[in-house]
Amino acid sequence: MESPKSNTETEIKSEESKSESKETKQEAWGYDLYPERRGTFTPKISNILLGKEGKENLEKIKCEKNVYHCVKNSPIVKTMMAALKSSGCPIDIRRHISCEVCDYSVSGGYDPQLNQIVVCQNVSTKEGMVQGVLTHEMIHMFDYCRNHLDFRNMEHLACTEIRAANLTHCSFLSAWSQGDASWIKIKKAHEDCVKTKALYSVMAVRQIGKLEAVEIIEKVFPKCYNDMEPLGRRMRRNSEDMHRVFREAAYYGYDI
Repeated sequence: MESPKSNTETEIKSEESKSESKETKQEAWGYDLYPERRGTFTPKISNILLGKEGKENLEKIKCEKNVYHCVKNSPIVKTMMAALKSSGCPIDIRRHISCEVCDYSVSGGYDPQLNQIVVCQNVSTKEGMVQGVLTHEMIHMFDYCRNHLDFRNMEHLACTEIRAANLTHCSFLSAWSQGDASWIKIKKAHEDCVKTKALYSVMAVRQIGKLEAVEIIEKVFPKCYNDMEPLGRRMRRNSEDMHRVFREAAYYGYDI
């Protein structure tokens, strides 16, 4: 008969269990949002009948055309590609950008393990959406290349999400639409929008609670919000900012 475990053995097992749980949590990268990437996507009959699935090949072709058009014509995408090339990380669109089927809650993503941008072909169906995804994810790629970010570090992850939201997404109008703005706090609206977008992104990618995510974002926010590399300015809606960034690229040493 096996002898009862000592208190020390029980404590060791408990610590090992905690360690395994922590490692599992650290491995939670949100890849359940990218079923094709994991090789688990299979069209469902119900979704085929509803017209949501079953056209994956056509969606992929359309997505790849939009990606190609953005790479060739979008001022901000071209600027980001030049910045990456200048940093020693040139993009090959066949290797570094992939159109895939995703969960409908996301429009794109960045896989640091493969150094690859995912464009969700079933969500980002218009060229403007693809441009936004490429720009956002190229900022993550830039941070991984230039700043050597560790995406397993929650503060690093929060920082790059803050930077991507700060440079490419938020304006007073978008802040207003998601409830982060009012006429009496216009000055603060952009910051609140950035925090909200970064919060949702962090929570989608990693399995942590809202309070923990907020605490991490607040800790790194001042430094990361003020870091506007490699674009040098925030993109305002309905402005010439994308074209200004493109024209200014030479001043930063970017060869376009």
